[in-house]
Amino acid sequence: MLKTRSVWTTPEASDGLRILTTRFRGRGLPADRYDVWMANLGPSEALLRAFQAGQIGWGDFRRRYRAELFAAAAADADNRTIKNHGQKFTLRLLKHLAARQPVTLLCHCDEDQPHCHRHVLREILVSSRV
Repeated sequence: MLKTRSVWTTPEASDGLRILTTRFRGRGLPADRYDVWMANLGPSEALLRAFQAGQIGWGDFRRRYRAELFAAAAADADNRTIKNHGQKFTLRLLKHLAARQPVTLLCHCDEDQPHCHRHVLREILVSSRV
């Protein structure tokens, strides 16, 4: 089971493993609001700021965020046999965990915010493309 919530929403037992998926943990955020912080799953600061400033729309944000997740890491450039292709291994792990236990993807956005990267991340994990 895979769901999304705001990190500020009161944790529930049904949340299972609570994963904060933002580049920044946030000031004043108690560590007991999440189990694991995976900053690498959040959008880049530049992309997030461009979206928040209205410089790019939701469709462009979604496309660029997906591209960031699957972009090869700098370490891949010198490795001829193993290519990480961004966060593919991390995404596969999360998909595997969510098939066996509840996993909740968290962000700082309000609970009812429809334009949040956590929804895009969930879509990627639910799809068979990972």
